[in-house]
Amino acid sequence: MQFASPADLSPVPNAEAPRDCPLCPRLVIFRHECRDEHPDWWNAPVPAFGDPEAWLAIVGLAPGKHGANRTGRPFTGDYAGELLYETLLKFGLAEGEYGADPTDGLKLKGAVILNAVKCLPPANKPEPGEIRTCRNYFEAALASLPKVRVLLALGQIAHVAAARALGLPPTTTKFGHAAEAKAADGRLLLSSYHCSRYNQNTGRLDRPMFEAVFERALSLIR
Repeated sequence: MQFASPADLSPVPNAEAPRDCPLCPRLVIFRHECRDEHPDWWNAPVPAFGDPEAWLAIVGLAPGKHGANRTGRPFTGDYAGELLYETLLKFGLAEGEYGADPTDGLKLKGAVILNAVKCLPPANKPEPGEIRTCRNYFEAALASLPKVRVLLALGQIAHVAAARALGLPPTTTKFGHAAEAKAADGRLLLSSYHCSRYNQNTGRLDRPMFEAVFERALSLIR
């Protein structure tokens, strides 16, 4: 596996966690277990990826073990990434060809991908304290992207993180597919079911549903 450097990937390098971030003990232990098991993988906090001039911020949950934790780029190398990047390419929010590898040359146009939690959690389930700890990185990254007008949250944890960052009370900003909310500063929060393998295989999310959310995002800035 070849890796692009964090500086090449991230539009917000000053908001990135260090490779050996020590803040969440459970995630640190799991990171070292993964390094022992797969020493040729990325196995570190995954940087943001995209356009520093983005108007759309796509917010994911956390790196997948065989996706971003392996490759070092959000949604790259796993099932969820196939639908996400195909959709971004279809709507002109990416250029190039998605090769499931951070060195494939794919670039985002007007979009950026952030995760609510930057490190791989066991069973893809971060604990509340880990989400709170990583909030500083997430919110710093968002603050470094002044042209973002729409946040698209993939899944409930990403929805809550994005709502908090926008100053929207999570208790009154309910998660749901195609749900919308507007922050006091005019930025908009859209939400979608996560494009995970499970959601696609069970029919909870299909391609037309996912594409419709991107169509809505584009309509909001026209």
